[in-house]
Amino acid sequence: MPDSQDRRNELNARLKEKLLQHCRGTCNLLTSIEGFHLVRRDVQKKPENCFEKPLAGLVIQGTKHSLVGGKDYAYTENQSIVAGVDMPIASYITDPTPEKPFLFLYLYLNRETLTDLVAEMGEIPGGEEEETDSGLTIADTDEDIMEMFLRLMELLDKPEQISVRGPMMLRELHYLLLLSPHGKNLRHLSTPGTQSSQIVQAVAWIRENFREPMRVETLARQVHMSTANLYRRFKQMTGLSPLQYQKQMRLYEARRLMLLENERVSSAAFAVGYESVAQFNREYKRAFGDSPLRDIATAGPWTPDTRKCGWAAREKRQRTDRRKIPYSQDPVPHRIAGRTA
Repeated sequence: MPDSQDRRNELNARLKEKLLQHCRGTCNLLTSIEGFHLVRRDVQKKPENCFEKPLAGLVIQGTKHSLVGGKDYAYTENQSIVAGVDMPIASYITDPTPEKPFLFLYLYLNRETLTDLVAEMGEIPGGEEEETDSGLTIADTDEDIMEMFLRLMELLDKPEQISVRGPMMLRELHYLLLLSPHGKNLRHLSTPGTQSSQIVQAVAWIRENFREPMRVETLARQVHMSTANLYRRFKQMTGLSPLQYQKQMRLYEARRLMLLENERVSSAAFAVGYESVAQFNREYKRAFGDSPLRDIATAGPWTPDTRKCGWAAREKRQRTDRRKIPYSQDPVPHRIAGRTA
């Protein structure tokens, strides 16, 4: 019988083969399986800024760094990352080449599925767990999780089965994540009554109201926490204070509006809640390293990362258009499982 490391290496090789079949060049593809993406990067790029939803990702080849709240999280081949709450993340990849590209899979997590599974699982043996102090975890990936990602990859070759088998497999993957080293964090975030779940509620409230002026005292009342405790736990989980978080959400959405919807600087600023364009310009430069006009001028056409990083628009798009739209740097979009190329 092969040992665990041999099995993980075997799974890695099969995952690499399947991913390269679908991504023959630099790409970020949303597959026909809900929330499941395939990534290939052939060249070094400047850090990618994104306001991410909760996700689980697996590195197949290469090394990636994610900067959250001033802390650098590095993860490499056969390691996985789980972001349990929505948070701004700046990411960069170490030395990819066309001969040895960076390869990555990720899945946006379903909060309702996690909450239902936690309720079904009941108490975890070993007694009550102490709550974690971060919304992001890095770990070596269990064989079971790697096998499940491989099964999802293989399902892409059977598009007629995705509508039936896909949801069952995604639910199983969520279950395996709850049993994995990432599980402690996910369980607290998905268990009503924990402080972590209250931070999830706070994030959801800011998400719905980020354009409006906000007082931390009001937010604390909304989620039934003291102001001091909310501030402390919120910063632990997201790397930002509530007001910093709101500001980042505004700036990311404004950037998306300018990049993808050709909004003028002033229009984008007012659309996300700023009353002063001068203040918007100052805070934008502080966040992205350049003025809005110069940043947009040098960003070029839309990319996979700018297209998926607009927080409010992504939510609206999911509510009004449930089609799976692939993200690709190629001029002609791809689609996996019954794809065109």
